[in-house]
Amino acid sequence: MDMLLLAPLRVEAMALATSPSRPRVRRTGLGQDRTAVAVDNLATSGEMSAHNAVAMAGLGGGLAANLRVGDVVVAERVVSPDGVELARLPSAGLLVAELVARGLRARAGTVASTDQIVRGARRHRLAAVADVVDMESAALVTRASGPLAIVRAVSDTSEHELGGLSTLRNVGRALASLRACAPALATWASATGPREVLLAEPRSFCAGVRRAIETVERALARHGAPVYVRRQIVHNARVVAELEAAGAVFVEELSDVPDGAVVVFSAHGVGTGVQAEAVERGMKAVDATCPLVTKVHHEARRFANAGRQVILIGHRGHDEVEGTLGSVPGITLVGGPGEAKVLGLDTGRPTAVVTQTTLTPDEVGDIMTELEGLFSDIAHPNASDICYASHNRQDAVRAMAPRCDLVLVVGSANSSNSNRLVEVARRSGVPAHLVDGPSDLRLAWLQQARRIGVTAGASAPEELVQDVVACLAGLGPLNVAAMATGSENVTFSLPLEVR
Repeated sequence: MDMLLLAPLRVEAMALATSPSRPRVRRTGLGQDRTAVAVDNLATSGEMSAHNAVAMAGLGGGLAANLRVGDVVVAERVVSPDGVELARLPSAGLLVAELVARGLRARAGTVASTDQIVRGARRHRLAAVADVVDMESAALVTRASGPLAIVRAVSDTSEHELGGLSTLRNVGRALASLRACAPALATWASATGPREVLLAEPRSFCAGVRRAIETVERALARHGAPVYVRRQIVHNARVVAELEAAGAVFVEELSDVPDGAVVVFSAHGVGTGVQAEAVERGMKAVDATCPLVTKVHHEARRFANAGRQVILIGHRGHDEVEGTLGSVPGITLVGGPGEAKVLGLDTGRPTAVVTQTTLTPDEVGDIMTELEGLFSDIAHPNASDICYASHNRQDAVRAMAPRCDLVLVVGSANSSNSNRLVEVARRSGVPAHLVDGPSDLRLAWLQQARRIGVTAGASAPEELVQDVVACLAGLGPLNVAAMATGSENVTFSLPLEVR
């Protein structure tokens, strides 16, 4: 464990030192002045620079109303008593996840660092700017550099202030939590150090996603809130949350939408039955279906009108698949190898195949090989059925992954194109994980990873990529380089209703 672990008080140092990880702990003393002297001495002696990481752990006063004695707060920000930010600690979320995995009630938060114990009205005022208060962090963050963690176990709250009858019991509970934090701090320290990040290009939003998001934004600007959106406009939690904050109301079905209301159909498309219901109930429908999905609907109808039985290769339950199934009566879904043989299809009838746009060429190819052996007359899917953006992002990961120890794909769990990127990376023999943002990262993934590839699905905003990179930077020096395999300049016109 290459970490300098600091604790202000002897009782705190003893709690940490007697944990199963048996760390060596340096005491700083109580308060800003003693901490400043101790940190300066450690820097002068060279002990500070001899370690990859520095951590301070001790007790703290809970300010947030929902904090309980024994809870753990990991500082993501340190502020002065008047709320001026002194430091950001971007790896806080990683440490929180490790603490939670070990059974602790932990969260990232803001630490206000004062020069005295706070009670009563002063505690109440500090609650406006921070979650927990201590008396040492300011002196540390203004002197230390490199990976830094600050952990505070709550020993007192506004309901249970220091000096009451319950003080000894509450301090004991907080010290037990502090002791349990030491192994997680050791894991955090083992993940620190210099790294390289390769950013795949292209990544993040595609033209269809941009079009869909702007469609909702323009509908809100034109009609005002609420604007109803059937299903998630795109499969990303951050995007949906931001549009909800702007006045969009996301629903599963039109039965949740009032007659005559404005409703936007998501980028994944809808069947003809949904469109007919909107018309029948007088809704002002705005179709944000990606034009590439619309093209697949047109192809399926064209094949069906020509008398062919139509097979859709796709993932059962996905919104795009449901929309395509609803656009052509009698279309048959094949979700994987072996399925077509048991579906009772007429192998002597002329057949045609279309695909979900966010699949990989490999999975489509495997199923097509099987279908070609079953049907004598089969029309192949259009090569461009697989979305250009999904294809480009897959190619970028395919080129990047062999150069990496780990690949992180930014995207939500229900994003098909993001999940395909994880599969592409893993086929290269590289560990890969899907993360919705920094809070999904795990220290165990990072301990041996010195070169990390980062990309994002077509529905994930670039801001989330930068949040992930910033979190990694909290673990040590980071060299960030782009790895481009192509560029994109595709744009789609907005629906007529919002132009």
